[in-house]
Amino acid sequence: MEQLVANPRRLGKVAVAIGGFIIMVGMIMIGVFALAFFGIFDIGAFMNTKYLIVFMIALLITGVLDLIAGIILSRG
Repeated sequence: MEQLVANPRRLGKVAVAIGGFIIMVGMIMIGVFALAFFGIFDIGAFMNTKYLIVFMIALLITGVLDLIAGIILSRG
């Protein structure tokens, strides 16, 4: 971690990589929403408790990564 703090350019690259991941996840989520909205994809299958917990954890991790990328970009 000291190497990342000592070299701000490297920290910016990490933030850009995390940001790219967030954009990709966002596109996937918009695609799933569109498929569910038009009735092509039945989202009721994911309402099972087991799948719902996995989905919530994935959303939480995505949010945390987005927050980390925002903090890194605000410092640089």
